[in-house]
Amino acid sequence: MIKVSLKGDVREFENGVTIAEVAKSIGMGLYKAACGGRINGTYCDLRTPLTEDCDLEIVTFDELDGKKTFWHTASHIMAQAVKRLYPDVKLAIGPSIDNGWYYDFDLEESFTPEILEEIEKEMKKIVKENLELKKFELSPEEALSMMDERGEIYKTELIKEHAGNGEAISFYEQGEFKELCAGPHLMSTGSVKAFKLTSIAGAYWRGDEKNKMLQRIYGIAFPKQSELDEYLERIEEAKKRDHRKLGKELKLFAMMEEGPGFPFFLPNGMTLKNTLIDYWREIHKRAGYVEISTPMMLNRALWETSGHWDHYKENMYTTVIDETDFAIKPMNCPGGMLVYKSEPRSYRDLPIRMGELGLVHRHEKSGALHGLMRVRCFTQDDAHIFMTPEQITDEIKGVVGLIDEVYSLFGFKYHVELSTRPEDSMGSDADWEMATDGLRKALDELNLDYVVNEGDGAFYGPKIDFHLEDSLGRTWQCGTIQLDFQLPQRFEAEYTGADGEKHRPIMIHRVVFGSIERFIGILIEHFAGAFPLWLAPRQVTILPIADRHHARAHELEKYLFDKGIRVDVDDRSEKIGYKIREAQLQKVPYMLVLGDKEVESGTVSVRHRGEGDIGSMNLDELLERLQTEIDTKAIN
Repeated sequence: MIKVSLKGDVREFENGVTIAEVAKSIGMGLYKAACGGRINGTYCDLRTPLTEDCDLEIVTFDELDGKKTFWHTASHIMAQAVKRLYPDVKLAIGPSIDNGWYYDFDLEESFTPEILEEIEKEMKKIVKENLELKKFELSPEEALSMMDERGEIYKTELIKEHAGNGEAISFYEQGEFKELCAGPHLMSTGSVKAFKLTSIAGAYWRGDEKNKMLQRIYGIAFPKQSELDEYLERIEEAKKRDHRKLGKELKLFAMMEEGPGFPFFLPNGMTLKNTLIDYWREIHKRAGYVEISTPMMLNRALWETSGHWDHYKENMYTTVIDETDFAIKPMNCPGGMLVYKSEPRSYRDLPIRMGELGLVHRHEKSGALHGLMRVRCFTQDDAHIFMTPEQITDEIKGVVGLIDEVYSLFGFKYHVELSTRPEDSMGSDADWEMATDGLRKALDELNLDYVVNEGDGAFYGPKIDFHLEDSLGRTWQCGTIQLDFQLPQRFEAEYTGADGEKHRPIMIHRVVFGSIERFIGILIEHFAGAFPLWLAPRQVTILPIADRHHARAHELEKYLFDKGIRVDVDDRSEKIGYKIREAQLQKVPYMLVLGDKEVESGTVSVRHRGEGDIGSMNLDELLERLQTEIDTKAIN
């Protein structure tokens, strides 16, 4: 017998009992909802046997790991359906992703929306058949023989890559369908009650343009139809909020064919961007940061010292000046190191918090470019903190507090991930362990819930990532905190300690917005272009009813402008109803209507973007309302 602790409730089971069997012993409801389990914190398939005393969590669709298992099973159902309809199709890969799954197929016939409907019908049959998913293993030779016999050239390629170590190859089968897969999966196809195939795209095999173009089908699934319906409604709403569409309509930014991936900010967009930057400077000054600016282009020797030339060169733009290799900076940190080293430092100077709004350039493939969300140049709201080992925890807490303040201001919820050492990394095991423990300790002391994202750290150190949730429930990775023991060593940065000896500082890399351009894209979609008053490019528009009201309108415009309000006058010869509709479409927060009555009384008739007509106000009342809303950065 073994003892299994379920949230502190310790129960005894036969050695070898599976996670699924434990869930069933608790109740059929939990068994049907279970997607996987965590044994001592490690996520596992429901079929995994328990062979010793352990802590066990039953994971459902409510958690990300559960969702990914659910969606991975749905991808197998889709692949089986396609294979039934097109027996000659060759299967590539079908992973779960952040929202659903995709599967890549090699088929001469092009998938169409009509074909997607046929695939969905076949998927429903497979779900109704409630096929059990069974895991089995084959030797590399047996696995290759089976895939060769079926003509699955892509599976064969994948198996050959792993055949050299001699380990067994894992498969799952459901009915007649056998799929190369490590899992985890649901217990049967019948659990996938509600699904939708959402789009078709082209994708090169393994993302390499030299390989064949495959057809990729995306899908989404949920345990209940009502959840799917809600998701599809959010997708439709997201289309209306698309920042590329609203960016054009609101005259915020433009993408030009002369500069793919290089956004052009228009006057309204620059007002928005500069307002964000002003806010950034305000909170950083308060938090004890100094601002610096480093060159956009630096020589190869610097990038070799930093490690970017070896680890990041394929993403960098390079040139030659005076027979010397130079690179446009993809990040600001090496320049920050040079600033730190520009004068002797003492332990009394630390921590030093250096902020930089640096324009960086990174090469992205043209197919990956997407409005402001994925660009080739962007403003990174960077900061580098140099400190002693004893200051690590307090400094990380300070950064977390700053990020929390910003996200809360905009109404974002967020969750936190701790990303650990990747395969392509530099530095000793001891340094990585110390750095990772430093981040973990700060999170634990702050009582922040977080998940560990194994192997997704930067090549020079572990990191904390903040994934914010917008008004549609979508998540975006923006803020990050990276603890770096490597760069100060590579640059031989020093400070004089209290003992009079030279010591190596520890460095934090951190961003709050991440990319200001991308953050603007997120804000556009989060607010559907209807920015809070303090952030709106145009805060007030004055709408005179007739030509005789123009003079008063422009007097009022000057009055508000002198008070710091972003204001204009719509003095076109159009009916007032048309002007109001135009201002509404441009998402202007306040509209001031001026007619004979208002001119005579010295008041204005005030309309609010969301509240509609809110009545007549004198100028003092109006200004007080506007100023309070701006100063408090209220979100209405």
